[in-house]
Amino acid sequence: MNPAPPTKHQLALMIWLAVFPTLTILNLVLGDWLRTLGPVVRTFVLATIAVPIVIYGLMPQLHRVRRQLLIRTATRRTS
Repeated sequence: MNPAPPTKHQLALMIWLAVFPTLTILNLVLGDWLRTLGPVVRTFVLATIAVPIVIYGLMPQLHRVRRQLLIRTATRRTS
């Protein structure tokens, strides 16, 4: 069974669940170093590190979790 793609709202929630903790951790880990940079450079550095983490690391996992939850829910309904 292959569930439908996420709705815009589901995708927005999944992205938020991936982006917020990633940026929080990066700010905590790199905060002292980032403080010395201007806002544009600081944002560039954070985005350059965060985007691959979110896209290649966290989003595939969130899609898997969503798929498993949908399959589990569909299986319970048919049982």
